[in-house]
Parts: sequence; structure tokens; C-alpha cells
Amino acid sequence: MAETLSSLSDLMPAGVAAPDAPHYEKKVDKLGRAYATGKRKDAVARVWIKPGSGKVTVNGRALEVYFARPVLRMILRQPLEVTNRVDQYDMMISVAGGGLSGQAGAVRHGLSKALFHFEPELRPLLKKAGFLTRDSRVVERKKYGRKKARRSFQFSKR
Repeated sequence: MAETLSSLSDLMPAGVAAPDAPHYEKKVDKLGRAYATGKRKDAVARVWIKPGSGKVTVNGRALEVYFARPVLRMILRQPLEVTNRVDQYDMMISVAGGGLSGQAGAVRHGLSKALFHFEPELRPLLKKAGFLTRDSRVVERKKYGRKKARRSFQFSKR
């Protein structure tokens, strides 16, 4: 009748090798830059990175001028610190939409994807830290007949 299987390898035919993990290739343009788009809330960030001294421009301004709060700059630097690449890349960032917090999250997402495109071997570090996943939380829309998305008008019986 049927054979008994003792392990999972018995299911595979003898000549077929198990598929390896996916192989990612470096994606750079003709100028040697890696590009990625990051999103968070209503903000969209376009990020270009290239090897350099760590110069960062956001919408034509310096990083310290555009993101004045230290917390926002810390959010931006997280992917670089996780991968030990601080001050190794020059970044040109264009960001639009949303507020400063959403824009900082969008830049972090885009920077993580650009690092992955430039150095595919960094993917496990970035993935484990959760920087490659888009945060899909957005503001809930206002409903008809309500004051806000969920807040209703005060009820009075008389």
C-alpha cells in the first residue's frame, strides 16, 4: 500500500533541490544612486542615497533646519544606526503631504528601502527592525451626522 514517511525530505523527489531564499540584486541608476519611496499617514517621501560623507538635504534645506525637533531626526537616523552606516551616505530627500511626524516616518521608510536597494544584504537587519513595512494606520474619515469620526453630538431627552 502506501509507504510511511519518516521526514519531510522524503516528500521531495531525489533529484530536486530545495528552493533557496530569494536573491536580491543591487538597484542603482546611472549616477550611482539608489531610489525609494516611503509613505506614512498622508506623507510621501522620495529618497535618493549615494556613497558620501553623510550630507542630508530635505526639500532643498539642511536636515537640522527642516526637522528641527531632535525626536524627528532620531527617527530618520534609525535605519542608519541599525545597519552601522551613519555618515556613509549622502541623502537627497523630497517629502510632501501630512505633518512633520508623518513626514519623518515616511523618510525613515524610504531610507530603509533605499538602503536595501543599494545593499541587499542589509535586508534581514532592516526587516527585523520593522523599517521595511509600511505603517498603514491613517486617520479615520468623518461620518455623516457625527461631530468627528466617532464623536456624536450630545444627547438630550428633553
